[in-house]
Amino acid sequence: MNARHVAIVLALGIVAIALVNARPDPKPPLPPEPAAGKKAAAIEDRQAGGGTAGSAGLPVRPEEIVFDPLKFAPPVAADYRHELPDGTVVYLAESHEFPLVDLTISFKGGDSLDPADCPGLASTMASMMREGGAGDLGPEAFDETLDFLATDISASASGSFTTVSMNCLARTFDESLRLLLLMLREPRFDSQRLATRKARLVAMMKQRNDDGSAILGREWRALLFGRDHFEGSQPTVASVESVTPERLAEFHRRVIQPGNMIVAVSGDFDTEEMLASLERAFAGWERGEPAADPPLPEHQFEPGLYHVPKEIPQGKVAIGMRSIERDDPDAIPLAVLNDILGGGGFTSRIMRSVRSNEGLAYSAGSRLTPRVEYPGDFRAGFESKNPTVALAAKIILDEIEQIREEPVSEQELETAKRSLVETFPRYFESRPQMLSVFVNDEWTERPLDHWQTYRQRVEAVTAEDVQRVAREHLDPEKMAILVVGDWSEIAPGDLDGRASMDEFFGGEVTHLPLRDPLTLEPLEPAAEPAGESR
Repeated sequence: MNARHVAIVLALGIVAIALVNARPDPKPPLPPEPAAGKKAAAIEDRQAGGGTAGSAGLPVRPEEIVFDPLKFAPPVAADYRHELPDGTVVYLAESHEFPLVDLTISFKGGDSLDPADCPGLASTMASMMREGGAGDLGPEAFDETLDFLATDISASASGSFTTVSMNCLARTFDESLRLLLLMLREPRFDSQRLATRKARLVAMMKQRNDDGSAILGREWRALLFGRDHFEGSQPTVASVESVTPERLAEFHRRVIQPGNMIVAVSGDFDTEEMLASLERAFAGWERGEPAADPPLPEHQFEPGLYHVPKEIPQGKVAIGMRSIERDDPDAIPLAVLNDILGGGGFTSRIMRSVRSNEGLAYSAGSRLTPRVEYPGDFRAGFESKNPTVALAAKIILDEIEQIREEPVSEQELETAKRSLVETFPRYFESRPQMLSVFVNDEWTERPLDHWQTYRQRVEAVTAEDVQRVAREHLDPEKMAILVVGDWSEIAPGDLDGRASMDEFFGGEVTHLPLRDPLTLEPLEPAAEPAGESR
């Protein structure tokens, strides 16, 4: 054995001795046994259900935990609202936890202003305003300048609004604001960046029919609002190619101007100094008229059974109808109803019946989506394997019928009301989110006392109110059932014969065509694989 071997053996021996010495005792000493009297008293106390664990006074069981009543006073918009000398409305909320500033400018008008021949123009304008450079800075130079300042600027368009947001360090706010105003007032709409965006949009369009859920959403909006309304229209290759820098600039002039905007700023600043900075930044920017309200849909919703072909193992289903406007007097009772029926997750009837009891779908539920200017929609939905689509749809319609015919239980009513009341503070959980609520309320003229009286109005809802609004606003005979999937497997129903698609609307089904993903023209005449058509 050489010296190297000896050293190895010695090292192993040292390690072994260390492990033995470090090994804990096989049996740690037990705590002393409590006196018999104390032990018996503790057992009796636990059996009585009122005992506490240890000197900390912790409850023995989770259901014994008592929470203090929720105390939350919603903020008042007027406390944060200011107006610049030029009439621009500004909401400000100081927050000095971090040396950051969040600024958002909301412009009235988005997809709702798209020309009929160019859906998607608003979204493209917003994106290119940000991506296409500004003033004398090309796209790359503009991006690099923002990166150097650690400033993030984004722009997007939604149905009724175009929103521009900026997040920056408090110490670089003035320079960041200067760049933001340069982008808003002098966007370049770079032609090369526009060509890149067009190519990206076309590539995304090619995938439109890959997912059955995307098809379901597209066709559902068309059933509700019509393909000519901005909520039901979508861009095509032809509309994308029709977008030019000149067309973007014309849309920009109408929308991006101080007569059409509300500003919200939160973060590390002094209110008076911020008002002065904004006044200087907006000086000389010509004001125009506010944009028009979103157009009302002219399309007439038609109840019935509809099908779009797609060879997938699970059918995608939407069941619903046009519903209410946001400020409808029945909005809160309907919100309570929806929570009980399908909006409350695992506590809701639809989830319990379709998933928990029958195992027909992983997720099933409902949602109520009012619009401000016109009625929105109520929609229940699920995905289920093709043979059980009919059974799941039947169960959901039965649940809708039951909530119309029978009062909900006190436990269901209380659970739904607690959900709405106790999640209410989340509307205001951050300063930027709070200001976003105030800006939206001002644009849409929400009643001033809405948030102050919201919880009281929820608490006032009764089981009779829920049944009344169910009868007035949910009628299965006025609903549409839209199914995306393989009709030859869906129509016959389940193997046990509990339901088939013939049970709905007398078995009459309208087979809608699958549409070309680039042109949205029908790919082929609508097939009639099973059942009577109309």
